Amino acid sequence: MRINISRQKLKNPLVKKIQELSGQNLLACYQCGKCSAGCPSISQMDLLPNQVIRYAQLGFTDELINSKTIWVCASCMTCNVRCPKGINIAEIMEALRQILLRQRKEHVDLNKLSHEQLCELPPIALVSNFRKSSS
Repeated sequence: MRINISRQKLKNPLVKKIQELSGQNLLACYQCGKCSAGCPSISQMDLLPNQVIRYAQLGFTDELINSKTIWVCASCMTCNVRCPKGINIAEIMEALRQILLRQRKEHVDLNKLSHEQLCELPPIALVSNFRKSSS
């Protein structure tokens, strides 16, 4: 797979909006992976939390917007506690959700999940989804 990185991708408006809404400096992340290592929802994610940061750093907006990770994140703050750089990753996930919700795009519809899928989800992910849906 060939990855094209350009100034245009790095200066992407979505990335600026993520930083504006979250108050976080995405470039401070040096990809240690501690956020991903401690995440209790990792088994349900298609991108690891540190990969979400890296995709944002590189301007891969389509991959971010289409990722289910930002909807699965339970905002439990485990990643924030583990980050040696003090990056509030849960705020970055929330910023991504807010951007998509403002565009009326949602990823998770609990009514469309099977009983098995609902049973596999961590309870905190369900609670978090209800919070996201009610905003």
